[in-house]
Amino acid sequence: MNMETRPMAPTSAAAACVPVERFLTQFCSQELLTWTGRLVSFGVSGHGYKRVFRSARLQCQAANGPLQEKKELLAGVHKDHIESVVRILEQAKTAAARWDVVHSDFLTPPAIEDALKVLKRLSDIDFIVSGGYPQAERCRLSLGHKDAFLSTVEEDYTGYPGAVAAVSILGDFMFDRAVHGDFLGSILGTGIAREKVGDILLQGDTGAQAVIVSELVNFLETSLTQVRNTPVICKLIRLEEIHYHPPRVQIIKSVEASLRVDAVASAGFKMSRSKLVDLISAGNVRVNWKQVTKNGFLVKSGDMVSVTQKGRVEVGEIRETRKGKYHVELLRYL
Repeated sequence: MNMETRPMAPTSAAAACVPVERFLTQFCSQELLTWTGRLVSFGVSGHGYKRVFRSARLQCQAANGPLQEKKELLAGVHKDHIESVVRILEQAKTAAARWDVVHSDFLTPPAIEDALKVLKRLSDIDFIVSGGYPQAERCRLSLGHKDAFLSTVEEDYTGYPGAVAAVSILGDFMFDRAVHGDFLGSILGTGIAREKVGDILLQGDTGAQAVIVSELVNFLETSLTQVRNTPVICKLIRLEEIHYHPPRVQIIKSVEASLRVDAVASAGFKMSRSKLVDLISAGNVRVNWKQVTKNGFLVKSGDMVSVTQKGRVEVGEIRETRKGKYHVELLRYL
């Protein structure tokens, strides 16, 4: 004979009040709030039930208010970037309350895009992208109250004063050139975390330059003594001394029946449309650093289309023809 087991009924409203309130306050979900209705069948009724329910509801509303606000702010943020964007939000609000300026860790371009999207929704927060030089990819975000920012800061990706620093890693690599991964591995080998390191720019047979957080310059100068088997000297340099090459671009002009990403990108990367579709299906195509999952995604002037291990194509001027097609100018970064 099957018998239904039920929890033992509390002997009084006071006995039920403390654990129920703690239980509901911890989880604060509407589904669990409805559970309080079952208290009636457990012998809790009248003023005792109402007090338990009212107290739990008020506590849950107090807890869920900020959560709902945060949920709205994070709308549209990629799941991979939620944690870092939440951390940036907390930094921004703390800095604004203290009328101070703080700096995030180095972020990838897709994470920067998501973070900026959220920060633009905050009326009292200002921010500047700090990467060390105009073409920087990995950057820090300098955050704070609008009135706390220096009025002389230029938004050219070099960044807020003190946000980033540059070091030169000098060595004789004439007969055994090191690659990006060699320099990055040696820096991380000193114990520095990846998020504290920005871009690394190779300097031929003389070594490389690296952008890092300012507070770790002294440590890196004394800790980084070799890359692979080559002795190196690491020293601080001014941001103006960073040597970077302006990107080489190839201008491609094409006429397309639509502005679908598979059509435009196949022209820019000079590959078949079917091959581009396969790359989209494999998750290897991004528009403005965000992964594209549909072939029919429409691009517009100014969009940056990137394909893993193929490079980047920027969508330039678009003009519609009399026959309803599109003259598209594309800039292929070489």
